[in-house]
Amino acid sequence: MSVLAFLLAVLLALLSFIFYLLHRRMNYWRYQGIPHDPPHFFAGNLKGLLKTRSFAEILREIYTNHKGSGPFCGYYLFQRPAVLILDRALIKCILIKDFNNFADRGIFHNEKDDPLTGHLFRLDGNQWRGLRNKLTPTFTSGKMKFMFPTVLKVADQLMDAVAKRIAANEYVWDWKEMMACFTTDVIGNCAFGIECNSLQDPHAEFRVMGRKIIGARRHGALVNAFINSFPNAARSLRMAIMPQDITDFFLRIVRENVEYRQRNCVHANDFMNILMDLNKSKHLKSENDEMRALSVSEMTAQAFVFFVAGFETSATTLAFALYELALQQDIQTRLRMEITETIKKHNNNLFSYDCMEEMQYMKMVLAETQRKYPIAPNLMRQAAKDYVVPGHPEYVIKKGMMVTIPTIGIHYDPEIYPEPDTFDPERFAPEAVKLRDSVDWLPFGDGPRNCIGMRFGQMQMCVGLTYLLREYKFSACENTQIPIVYQKSFPLFPQGGVHLKVEKVQT
Repeated sequence: MSVLAFLLAVLLALLSFIFYLLHRRMNYWRYQGIPHDPPHFFAGNLKGLLKTRSFAEILREIYTNHKGSGPFCGYYLFQRPAVLILDRALIKCILIKDFNNFADRGIFHNEKDDPLTGHLFRLDGNQWRGLRNKLTPTFTSGKMKFMFPTVLKVADQLMDAVAKRIAANEYVWDWKEMMACFTTDVIGNCAFGIECNSLQDPHAEFRVMGRKIIGARRHGALVNAFINSFPNAARSLRMAIMPQDITDFFLRIVRENVEYRQRNCVHANDFMNILMDLNKSKHLKSENDEMRALSVSEMTAQAFVFFVAGFETSATTLAFALYELALQQDIQTRLRMEITETIKKHNNNLFSYDCMEEMQYMKMVLAETQRKYPIAPNLMRQAAKDYVVPGHPEYVIKKGMMVTIPTIGIHYDPEIYPEPDTFDPERFAPEAVKLRDSVDWLPFGDGPRNCIGMRFGQMQMCVGLTYLLREYKFSACENTQIPIVYQKSFPLFPQGGVHLKVEKVQT
């Protein structure tokens, strides 16, 4: 046998072995006897993702098709066998009761080669616990009260921007983009202490970078599928997912910010200052439990995720809320009345933090918006060890397996929310909420790994709606997309924006 023939034989044998392993992997659920849909060999059960279907559509379809078949069904996250939870009691076990076994998300992060992925949302184990414990005080009600005036200042700028457009006889525009400018400026101020000026200039640096973060990808579909299917292997290969220009921008912003504050002894009550305090003190544990300070790269990663999570999710939720209020004028009128009456009861007719806390119907409207439009359509967890589902010994979640909780499926389950496509804030009246379990509403997750910035997100959304509705009326127009169409992306984003007509409230 010639050397070439031998090498070809070895290559063929190697390829055959790899194919065999992949074949077994893609038949995992069949061998286990667990209900599942037949997978595509490369895309798993995500065929058409980002092209013809969004992740939310895929999850909702799987949930609807298999609900009632057992506590969970199987599916394939590209070429990675994963679990999709169907039973709410099991959801509660995973998120709360048995949290220690499901504390990790198991998604790709590579702090060394891709520093922006080393943030609280992606980290696992002791790294996550250490950061969570130290960052939690950032989002107490006391901290929110202190940041409240800053949010009001940006809300005043929002009103100026709206007034300028109306003065120029412009009454219809994309409120998804307007709200993104508002929340970008809020986060810029509260996280970085920087005036972003997106409301005055939609092409301001932070707003441009915000658009890039949402739309830009470092790799194509195949490489992304590999990273998501084999995150540990991708980390070993020193792969990265964040585009380099985005990484360079945030590293520069944080480094310059820190150097300026240190050089000029600047102290501010914002997120950046808390990160700087963590940088000075040696109270974060490494994986070896050695005490160490927070590096500039780690500070940047935390500031980055606060920026991304804080501006885009709140902006999109605000746009969806305005869309529903524009379609249902009775709900909009009732909310405007609550805003007006609540503010009148307080000193000098001024909007305060305590005033915001009293607005019960506002909370109901936002909660229903987040039910109908969960920006993140799912929660991800990873099993630390084999887990036998209580009461179902044949259902075992293996160590290292990804667990998907389909928020979108739960929020549209007619057994939990009758007529789920109808927008009805009364679902979240206090007496109605008491009849449901906490895991029936999951825009912020639940349990010890729920969204740390929930209070902040709710605060900026409430301020934005309050300022807008007490002066302006929103209504649908010929440019309004009815029904709304979604982008074929992971988050639940509206395709083409949310165009609404705005006019001054007649007093």
